[in-house]
Amino acid sequence: MIEVVSQVKGLDVFNILKNTGSIMEGHFELSSGYHSNYYLQCAKLLRYPDITYKLAGEAINLVGKDIDIKRINTIVSPAIGGILWGYMLAYRAGCEMVFTERINKDMELRRGFKIEKDKEVIIAEDVITTGGSVKEVIEICKSYGAKIKAIISIVDRSNNLKFEYPYYYLIKLNIKNYLPSECGLCMEKHPLTYPGSRKKL
Repeated sequence: MIEVVSQVKGLDVFNILKNTGSIMEGHFELSSGYHSNYYLQCAKLLRYPDITYKLAGEAINLVGKDIDIKRINTIVSPAIGGILWGYMLAYRAGCEMVFTERINKDMELRRGFKIEKDKEVIIAEDVITTGGSVKEVIEICKSYGAKIKAIISIVDRSNNLKFEYPYYYLIKLNIKNYLPSECGLCMEKHPLTYPGSRKKL
């Protein structure tokens, strides 16, 4: 059973996730190492520019209640999951977008991308579970002297994760994660799938 909390009125984000095949059911190992019987694959949703465009508009409207979107200079996203989401948010916000990449174990800003000092930025990720990648992007933005105004995700599936900056999401899915030693599906010997984009080390 999934407990659903939405920050968007008048748009059924959960059904959008279901109808695009973004909510998968089975026995999954997450990038964090935890196990779950559900996996969020927002890449399946992001295949559809028209749907993503609509969701990005809702997200910009949500954040725009608290900050001046016209002052946002850059959307910054971690690769790979956040790239398409961040790009569409930048399009709706009328600003540029850059992304970070994981090289070996470290997240880096490459390809000649820069984040201007004292400029206002938003960090965008498709799904936030442990928040590890976003925290790394936060540190990169800080190193450039940027002013982080908000963090935006499509889905929050964390356990009430707190950032030092305002965090907005379109939908929160309360899904239980399990340590491998406590995973009932492991005990029942269900086949385990690792669908994550991060290479296992």
